[in-house]
Amino acid sequence: MKVKYFPDTDTALIEFTNNEVCETKEIAEDIYIDLDRYGNLVNMTIEHAKAKAGLCEFLYQEIDLASKEKTESICSAVDI
Repeated sequence: MKVKYFPDTDTALIEFTNNEVCETKEIAEDIYIDLDRYGNLVNMTIEHAKAKAGLCEFLYQEIDLASKEKTESICSAVDI
């Protein structure tokens, strides 16, 4: 998974796979998903990301179900 932020347009792009996009759907105002030919999620685009998603930092959280501990890593704590 890759998360990209474009400050010039205040757009966040979350890339889940590198599959070919066959269809784009608007799921809410300024929020779009791209699907492959099987209907699987490829990307999600959030326009006006600061307002729509409260984007100011990126936090990655992985849950280890075996030990029931959670690990948090702040990947980028810079103000966007």
